[in-house]
Amino acid sequence: MIRVAIDGPAGVGKSSTAKELARHFGFAYLDTGAMYRACAWWCLHQGIDLDSAQIDEQQITETVGEFFTEDHFDISVDPDRPIVLADGEDISEDIRSSEVSTHVSRVSGIIPVRHVLIAAQRAYIAREASGDSFSQGRGIVAEGRDITTVVAPDAEVRVLLTAREEVRQARRSGQSAQGVGAEDVAKRDRMDSKVTSFLTAADGVVTLDNSDLTFEQTLDQLIALVDQAIEEQQYQEYAANLEGYELDGEDRELIAGQDEGDADAGSGKQVGVIAVVGRPNVGKSTLVNRILGRRAAVVEDTPGVTRDRVSYDAEWAGTDFKLVDTGGWEADVEGIASAIASQAQVAVRLADAVIFVVDGQIGMTDTDERIVNMLRAAGKPVTLAVNKVDDAQSEYLTAEFWKLGLGEPYGISAMHGRGVGELLDAALDSLKSADRTSGFLTPSHLRRVALVGRPNVGKSSLLNQLAHEERSVVNDLAGTTRDPVDEIISMDGQDWLFIDTAGIKRRQHKLSGAEYYSSLRTQAAIERAELALVLFDASQPIADQDLKVMSQAVDAGRAIVLVFNKWDLMDEFSRQRLERLWATEFNRVTWAERVNLSAKTGWHTNRLSRAMQTALESWDKRIPTGKLNAFLGRIQAAHPHPLRGGKQPRILFATQASTRPPRFVIFATGFLEHGYRRYLERQLREEFGFEGSPVQISVKVREKRRK
Repeated sequence: MIRVAIDGPAGVGKSSTAKELARHFGFAYLDTGAMYRACAWWCLHQGIDLDSAQIDEQQITETVGEFFTEDHFDISVDPDRPIVLADGEDISEDIRSSEVSTHVSRVSGIIPVRHVLIAAQRAYIAREASGDSFSQGRGIVAEGRDITTVVAPDAEVRVLLTAREEVRQARRSGQSAQGVGAEDVAKRDRMDSKVTSFLTAADGVVTLDNSDLTFEQTLDQLIALVDQAIEEQQYQEYAANLEGYELDGEDRELIAGQDEGDADAGSGKQVGVIAVVGRPNVGKSTLVNRILGRRAAVVEDTPGVTRDRVSYDAEWAGTDFKLVDTGGWEADVEGIASAIASQAQVAVRLADAVIFVVDGQIGMTDTDERIVNMLRAAGKPVTLAVNKVDDAQSEYLTAEFWKLGLGEPYGISAMHGRGVGELLDAALDSLKSADRTSGFLTPSHLRRVALVGRPNVGKSSLLNQLAHEERSVVNDLAGTTRDPVDEIISMDGQDWLFIDTAGIKRRQHKLSGAEYYSSLRTQAAIERAELALVLFDASQPIADQDLKVMSQAVDAGRAIVLVFNKWDLMDEFSRQRLERLWATEFNRVTWAERVNLSAKTGWHTNRLSRAMQTALESWDKRIPTGKLNAFLGRIQAAHPHPLRGGKQPRILFATQASTRPPRFVIFATGFLEHGYRRYLERQLREEFGFEGSPVQISVKVREKRRK
């Protein structure tokens, strides 16, 4: 049972709020103030002079005692019908009269009278613990003056409801206009405060000032407090099931609710952008990896490995900046090579400064000179890096590049790191002289979304459609994308970090070179992401490779949205075929939301945002332990685990160990079969949602502690 005790001065709205709170939870409601008013009415009804300068306190005490002990008094605890009875007569309106309001403090101020009332109030509260009471044992809301400190000091929820004096007086005056007896709240408080304390909260009592709150806002805060108390009580009730069982340190941590932190924080910082450009295979990506201090970009001794412009957060000598790797720039090319060159030009246009990489071993070429013309037209500061100058004896190789007119050429070895520090010093100096800063470090608070699928399903096309620009190279050639491409995209007023990945091949162990490293980067991108948009080419039959990609995202524990691209190419027969496949091939992810769209035309891409939000909300969702165990208790009672070997495993306790994805740990007396776990997962999803998120359930079998 939950006991809610609400104290407070006159005019704060205790009665109306407490009644609505009781209705919300199906609790009983006890108006202790009405009990004091009934006592004053009874004394007046018995002819006692309450206007006398010296009232007979003993007579009043005896009269009030008879009122309760001889069954003259009764009060309903139904919040929808809170009537007060005297000898079976409804006196609910009579006790609100001006006459009673004027005299109630004289009666309530008598200490022995308060003792009689306190005993009666405690009796009404205790009665609600019974299953055949009005609340059927759920709880009671009692409101008045000294409820939190005297009547129910051990109540599960104790609240001091208060408000500024002028606000309370205005509310009381409004009640007077509706026929309720008028009273001076300040005078009433002064009289009552002589015998009880209700103006300041005792230890453990929550103070709620509703001077500037609406009725609904006040009620919401009280509901939250009661919900918390119910959760705590349920937790204690079910945790007691583990008493007498063998538990280790990890078990106790789980039961205590100690889990890893789930939330990311941070924001973008404005920084300068440096683009690394050059013709194919001069070592741009190798230089990028050297600057970053890790193998982030795919590198192979083959021209054209890098195709998109790929951004990375970088730092040198205490300065943060954005580093952009680009594909090799070539003139007068067609097809995919032309698209790669276009992306390099876009990178230069968007950058604040440029590192131009040339090959010292090959020397200056016509393409290098044409790149210089492109850079001059862009008007960006340029630092010239002559790569593959591996030792001091090779420094002479840099002399030729003075002819380009870009200033001092810096001899470097991207492979070994030689000269890279001096190059970065010069590049950052040029960055400081740039007109503006155009980039931001990737904000850590953005939700991270990975676009995954087998090659040529339309991942880059979808990214371009959402970004409203040609952000990634798109070509009919399967496997166009190799490096994961990060792009911040705004959808429905929210920014997302999208990661375009290389298509995942079926047999990774048979891949080599750039394709192998692209596959590794894709797996890393999935691990880095929070949500995976798994793309399928709806115009093609679903292949094992598609399902493998989907399983990879699920096994990584990421939120999932299934995207069927090229839906505009589907005829009615093909759509029916896919629906049949949904019930068979996709049975593992029936909980994931589907979005049918066309990345090329933009049809139905507006549906992605809602589906992504739903999936991530499920991924982040935490179920209170008490509510979880109450639910599993009902499930177990309705559908217990089948008998195996004459024994029936029983669930003792369950807790949600973590979110992202939701992981539940169940303590049981025996092994729970896989089929029963699937049943529990289905029931969890039906009860709490989890649409778009995998749910993990593990079972810890615990035995009785040996005596």
